[in-house]
Amino acid sequence: MPSVNRPTSTREDVRARRARQRWMGILARASTEELERSLPDPLPEGGYSLLRRPETGSVMLRGRAGGTGERFNLGEATLTRCTLRLPDGTTGFGYVMGRNPRHAELAALFDALLQLSERREHLMERVIEPLARQQEERRQAITARAATSKVDFFTMVRESGLGESGLGESGA
Repeated sequence: MPSVNRPTSTREDVRARRARQRWMGILARASTEELERSLPDPLPEGGYSLLRRPETGSVMLRGRAGGTGERFNLGEATLTRCTLRLPDGTTGFGYVMGRNPRHAELAALFDALLQLSERREHLMERVIEPLARQQEERRQAITARAATSKVDFFTMVRESGLGESGLGESGA
């Protein structure tokens, strides 16, 4: 059997891929308004050209039973995507849930700019990290709010005097 030439991933490649996945997720979860406020000034000389105008479609969401079991189709969701290119040839991609073409375009623009080493540090510090902190704060607030309505059924049984069997004192 002939050998297959597979690209090898270095640690640096893996690190770069994970960093990009992280910022793309943060951009997708940010609001359009947050991205508009964060637009760099100036934009790249010559702007950018759209390779794929923002377009909306649907994607199949998949889940796993119990988080680890067999995969199943959970349902469909609306997704908007956009692809653009900077004058230097850097390509940016934006994928966002919902029907917001401007959000997808801004996510693609930031993705392209973050790939430029001369802009990355500044954008990470001024855009991505603050957005990540805001998103984490919102997640924690939602988690705390949901925790106030949590019911501990084991404690309820113990406090009601039903005992471990749940049948009361007589056991019948």
